[in-house]
This record gives sequence, structure tokens and C-alpha cells, in this order.
Amino acid sequence: MATLAQWIEGARPRTLPAAVAPVAVGTGAAFARGDTHEGAGHWGYAALALVVALALQVGVNYANDYSDGVRGTDEVRVGPVRLVGQRLAPPAQVKAAAFGMFALAGVAGIALCLLSGHWWLLLLGAAAVWAAWNYTGGRNPYGYRGLGEVAVFVFFGLVAVLGTQFTQAGAIDLAGVAGAIGVGAVAAALNLTNNLRDIEGDAASGKVTLAVRLGAPRTRRLYAGLLALAFVMVLASGLVHTSAVVGLLALPLAFSPVRAVLKRARGRALIGVLGQTGRLQLVLGLLWGLGLWWAGR
Repeated sequence: MATLAQWIEGARPRTLPAAVAPVAVGTGAAFARGDTHEGAGHWGYAALALVVALALQVGVNYANDYSDGVRGTDEVRVGPVRLVGQRLAPPAQVKAAAFGMFALAGVAGIALCLLSGHWWLLLLGAAAVWAAWNYTGGRNPYGYRGLGEVAVFVFFGLVAVLGTQFTQAGAIDLAGVAGAIGVGAVAAALNLTNNLRDIEGDAASGKVTLAVRLGAPRTRRLYAGLLALAFVMVLASGLVHTSAVVGLLALPLAFSPVRAVLKRARGRALIGVLGQTGRLQLVLGLLWGLGLWWAGR
């Protein structure tokens, strides 16, 4: 029976910045419209969006643990605790935990749509839950075909940032789009770090991630390119709202993980890179969101 500490580790806390950053940037982009639109931002809606994002992130982590575990692709890993793969918890319990988090995300999402009046966003919410489960679950998991980073970019970048902005401001703009691309790029880099760490085990078990498809050298260059793209987007949003460039203060946090990845860090060394990338994403998201919020004051 898994302990509480193992359940918490199984939720993969290092990945949670992927949920916080898009809400911070999307909320900042909504408030930034306040310089020309009355009452563009809404802290209550932001809180609901954060619940949705966090619940989806934890849900997808448990879902991946379950699906990889029952397929046997988690038996040899150097990363965090695998509840099913290490036989710490019954698969049914981990699956129930995943769907419990999806249900929480659904309830918060329905409340957000009800309050904001944008019911069609429920379709995006349903698509996000489908993507979370079918990443490594279902009959044809797209994560086994090298599409995981694409889905992360779309749902934890484009959908999360622009959805957050739209529910609060009723519109999206260039600052929001730049934020969505930048946040999505770092989220994809975070996911890529996981897959780079597991590249040998995944290849041996038949799990064809993007890292397996590209090979380690190109995966390392892609990681650096994704982080560079994020800071280019900070500059792009600064063309609309000058204060948004405060996000560049997070740039020094990118140096260490990029250096480690480009210098061919492997295995357990990449666990540290994962934590550093998550820290970068959190700080970048908060600073970027703060800069955009300031623009709307």
C-alpha cells in the first residue's frame, strides 16, 4: 500500500508549474486589456482556472502512471515514483485517482463556464480530459507516437493561456497569443526533459516518444530551442505592453538546465534538469503575468 508521501511523489509535483504558469500569464493578459477595456480581469475566474489546470496536471500524471504501469513500460525507470510500475498501489486505485482529478477539473470548469457565460468552452475542457487520458492510455496512445509534446504545447500553452484570458476578458489579443506560445514552449520542454531522461528505456519497451524519434542529440537542441522561443515571445508581448518584458528576469534560470542538457546530461542528472525547468516555468509565468497585470493598472 502506497504511503501518502508516495502518492504525493506519484503526482509529480515538479510538473505542477505547467499548470500555474498558463493561468498566471492568461490572467495577466486579461488584466492588461484593462487599459482599454473596463473590468477585463477577474481573480475569481482565475482561481477556478487554476483549479482546472492543477487538477488536469495531477490527473494526467496519475493516468500516465496507470497506463504505463499496466503496459509494463514503467518497470525500468530512473525518475520519480511509479505507483503501478513499482507495485506500490493497485492499478485500479491509481486509475480512480486519475479520474477523480479529472472530475474535479470538470466541476471547476463547469463553474467557470457558468459564471463567465462561455458554455462552448466546455468542448475544450472535454478535449483536454480526452487528451490527458489518451496520452498514454486507450488503445492508441498518441504519446507512444511522438505527439506528447505537441499536445502539451496545445493544452498547457494555447488552450490554457487563451482560455484563461478569454473567460475573464471575453477576447484574446497579441499579448495573450505570445504568452500562450511562450508558456506552451516551456511546457513542451518540461515534457521533453522527461522523455529525454527515459529515452533508452522507452526505446527498449516500444514507447516511441518524440525523443526516441529524434534521437538524443536533436532532442537536446530542441529543448534549448523551445526555451529560447519562450523568451522571444516575452519580447513580442513587450511590443504591446512594455512592462511584460519583466519576464526576461527569469532568463538566468534557463542557463543551468540548458547547459546540462547540451552537455549530454543523462539519467538521474536529468531529474535535476526537470526541477530546474519547472522552476524556470513557474518564475517566468509569474513574472510575465505580473508584467502584463501591471500594464492594465
